[in-house]
Amino acid sequence: MKFSTREDINLPADAVFSAVSDFHKFERAALRRGAEVARTDNLDQPGVGATWLSQLTYRGRHRDITSELTAFDAPERMVIDIRSRGLRGDFLVQLIPLSPRRTRLMVQLELRPRTLGVRVFLQSLRLAKSSLNKRFKRAVAEFARDLESQAARAPS
Repeated sequence: MKFSTREDINLPADAVFSAVSDFHKFERAALRRGAEVARTDNLDQPGVGATWLSQLTYRGRHRDITSELTAFDAPERMVIDIRSRGLRGDFLVQLIPLSPRRTRLMVQLELRPRTLGVRVFLQSLRLAKSSLNKRFKRAVAEFARDLESQAARAPS
């Protein structure tokens, strides 16, 4: 199952990449939503090999998810490999400079089942794919608008 979207942001690619690679901010957001997130690597800076272990409850079941940053090419793209029992996925973020002050943010999430149970689960999600895709697009659009508004409020 694949979700993808793109948003044009009125900021330079470096600024957008800095925001999408602010992993501490995303860790705090996950904690606020009830997930437990722990960084499991010893890297000082974001880069290939950064890993996380996340624990959350989804549909009444406890889930353990490991994530690893497998590509980190600033300011163009990054890829996070996602693994859970029975599920694999890739989260791709790609930036394309449209001008010195405008960037296209392209985000893609692809989930692949590794067990029959997860295959059935993903099949049930396909019935709701339209609404899930809208939520995915809305979340990325909201992220883009937040970035622009933060930049507008920041002192020059």
